[in-house]
Amino acid sequence: MLKQLHISNYALIDELEVNFQPGFNVITGETGAGKSILLGALSFALGERADTNVLYDKEKKCVVEAHFKLTDETLKPLFEDNDLDFETDCIFRRELNPQKKSRAFINDTPVALQTMKEIGDQLVDIHSQHDSLLLTDANFQLRLLDDIAQNETILADYQAEYDNYNALKRKLNDLKEMATKNTAENDYLKFQLDELDKADLKEGEYTDIEQTLSVMENAEEIKTLLVTANGLLDDSENAIMGQCNALTSTLQRLKHLLPDTEELAERIENLKVELKDIAYDLRRKEDETSFDEGQLQLLQERYDLLSRLMMKHRIGDFNELIALRDSLKEKVNAFENIDEEIAKAQKQLDASIKHLSQKAKTLHDRRCQAATAFSDKVTKLVRQLAMPFAQFHVSVESQEGFGSKGTDAIRFLFSANKGIAVDDLRRVASGGELSRLMLSIKSAVSDYNYIPTLIFDEIDTGVSGEVAAKIGGIMRQMGQSLQLISITHLPQVASQAEHHYFIYKNNEGERTQSHIRLLDSSERIGEIAKMLSNDKITPEALKAAEVLLRS
Repeated sequence: MLKQLHISNYALIDELEVNFQPGFNVITGETGAGKSILLGALSFALGERADTNVLYDKEKKCVVEAHFKLTDETLKPLFEDNDLDFETDCIFRRELNPQKKSRAFINDTPVALQTMKEIGDQLVDIHSQHDSLLLTDANFQLRLLDDIAQNETILADYQAEYDNYNALKRKLNDLKEMATKNTAENDYLKFQLDELDKADLKEGEYTDIEQTLSVMENAEEIKTLLVTANGLLDDSENAIMGQCNALTSTLQRLKHLLPDTEELAERIENLKVELKDIAYDLRRKEDETSFDEGQLQLLQERYDLLSRLMMKHRIGDFNELIALRDSLKEKVNAFENIDEEIAKAQKQLDASIKHLSQKAKTLHDRRCQAATAFSDKVTKLVRQLAMPFAQFHVSVESQEGFGSKGTDAIRFLFSANKGIAVDDLRRVASGGELSRLMLSIKSAVSDYNYIPTLIFDEIDTGVSGEVAAKIGGIMRQMGQSLQLISITHLPQVASQAEHHYFIYKNNEGERTQSHIRLLDSSERIGEIAKMLSNDKITPEALKAAEVLLRS
């Protein structure tokens, strides 16, 4: 439920804080006092986009905080999915700075505006008189019926299978289209595959050939350099190995005269061992390095073939050429086995249709069951609102073919008059009848407690007298299962509330400001009397107000 709303620097509000109560709350006040501003600020805190001109003081930022008490654990996964802590005391905060930059927070964690709205829609349902047109929307009707039937899980299962069904149907159509294509395309694919198969491509060979060619093409220079290196090391008059032997002899003589040079002699011996190994490796590489004209030609031809194939297929990497060969092989094999693949895909699609039909039947049965009870309940409620012969019926008709939400077409049917058969709501209900019908539907749905806080913004416009009293009674009853906040101009509705708030304007300062306060018992009598007598409080109006509050 909504516990508190704090508004700073928004429209006509400099600073305002209001604490709401469980049950039925009502807000009254003169036209233009700020009731719509209050709802606008709450909507802003719940993620709705706001006019950037709402700043009361253009030099300061606007802050709106909505404090909620969350007791429904079913909302916890929604918080967790968005990496938010689920806490009993939850704060939605929205800021708008003078540079028109907006920020959103839930429990002091920054969130995207869409996330704030998605969660906010599960906490508060704000309904104005214009929203009654939603009743005529087929998507709204279906969504409402599924909420009543508690179809969330089965609908999710159906939609998963529906996605699988569509994927299998696309696959089958693609295979059939492939089968009806001219075989010339497959012949061309086979020609390309045959060419690549004949090339006998092997992974890594292109790089190996490049390296081998580089060595063979430079064999003479390589051999010359190896001979030179070997000569410098061991096979020349001033070779390094000879110099090392002379150095060893010198150090051997020196160590008798200078004992601490013995270590130097040992190090030279170690160096000679390493140099001998190097000399051995150089001679081996010299022996191995040869120039074979025939082998060079074969490698060059292979390299040219692979390069031409890569150029032909506009591929810059040899691994991509191998991948192309494999892909062509799959396509050719698929074409050659197309009848078998079509039969396999058809079998999979038939199985999906069977599963989908079963899930659609379950949805249909649950919707029909919910529609019957819901129709009776709404009819009973709407007949209390000066429409004693009204009939409301939810039609659930199974259609051919599958849709994203099943096979059902939902229609809300209505008749307000005796002896007149029900017909589509869009054709037969007036604006006033739609408002009363929407109130009845919201009341019927409130028992399911699907939204913890419901707000009515002058949904009772256009009614009076006994109907107004009935509306007030329905709202009071709704307040027993959820938090209901109603903005009204009707004293009959206001008198039924458990908590009465009065919103007003203060013109004493430099600028007009809106304020709100919770009325006590005596203040409620005065406010309702003023509503009864068009702002002029008479003794008769006071007595009537007392009667309304006692009733």
